[in-house]
Amino acid sequence: MALADQVFDFFIPSVTKMGIGAVKQLGATANFLGGTKALLITDKGMVEMGVADQMKKLLEDAGVPTVIFGGAEPNPTDLNIRAGLKVYKDNQCDMLVSLGGGSSHDCAKGVGIVATNEGDIRDFAGIDTVPNPLPPFIAINTTAGTASEMTRFAVITNTDIHVKMIFATARITPAVAINDPVLMVGMPPALTAATGMDALTHAIEAYVAALANPVTDACALAAIKLVNEYLPQAVANGDNLEARDKMAYAEYLAGMAFNNAGIGIVHAMAHQPGALLNKPHGVCNAILLPYGCDFNLIACPQRYADIAVAMGVNPAGLTIMEVAEKGVAAIRKLSAAVGIPAGLSAIGVKESDIPLLADNAIKDICCLFNPRKIKIDDLTRLYKEAM
Repeated sequence: MALADQVFDFFIPSVTKMGIGAVKQLGATANFLGGTKALLITDKGMVEMGVADQMKKLLEDAGVPTVIFGGAEPNPTDLNIRAGLKVYKDNQCDMLVSLGGGSSHDCAKGVGIVATNEGDIRDFAGIDTVPNPLPPFIAINTTAGTASEMTRFAVITNTDIHVKMIFATARITPAVAINDPVLMVGMPPALTAATGMDALTHAIEAYVAALANPVTDACALAAIKLVNEYLPQAVANGDNLEARDKMAYAEYLAGMAFNNAGIGIVHAMAHQPGALLNKPHGVCNAILLPYGCDFNLIACPQRYADIAVAMGVNPAGLTIMEVAEKGVAAIRKLSAAVGIPAGLSAIGVKESDIPLLADNAIKDICCLFNPRKIKIDDLTRLYKEAM
């Protein structure tokens, strides 16, 4: 019997530069892409630490004049995009370079969208709603978590309704991603833990997502193994270059997985405290991850058993469901070991916030890719359990 059409796309940047010293190729890369004036989009911390100026020098030494915009906030907003676009246009830039973690990369994606498409950033939220490609775009990553430097997604907060808008299109994938572990050495332990658990969440959700396929499966499992082994080492000693390097590969592999397979209930729930209360995305994901896994176990126990084995669980003598449950316990153990708060209340979420969080989460696009159908009552219950 003939099989029905089933086509899987696979999206990644055209080029990725990885490893110690990769950022030194920034200037040559900008020349290769044909940029004549760059807008470097980053956050306040990168500016204050002087890293933004270091990147500017690399670009200008290669003959690419550069203007720095340091207004990318955590959980970047539509206001950040409008401010960045003004700097881009006022300085007649024709290239984007982002420096930092997901906030900087997503901010740059937003600026790029409105730089080449008429309208406000809010007009382009959704799937494949961006008609024109972005300007030449290099994403320099300094965290091992979001993988926004290589994905076709951006998340930007609508400041009027405090909801995260999701943008999903191959047209916003950076042309070149740079992952140099040397730039990650300065991350403090708490940020290292949060971003690393974000990467783990990407990998786990991608492995059980509706669009998972053998290629994304291989990326996800490899990422889970690397995070489980090297995240505690990176948290314990931020100068451990081997651990930083392995975590850079882990977050990139996790990005390859979820960029193509999708994510699910954990992200749908985690987006809401981030938008409504400006809570850190990685921490929200880490707190909610075991609860989302518990909810999904009955939908695909073998998949969660595979995840458990990747996290070091010995399956000998156990049923599939027992292995899967031990995997969720291993997630909780890892989360506690790297210092993730035990519940949402620890980061300021209140019981009174739950109805609005659940109402917004059920509308989140990530729910579409979850292996188990979700009802708003499920979300309400899970938020309460995670307090």
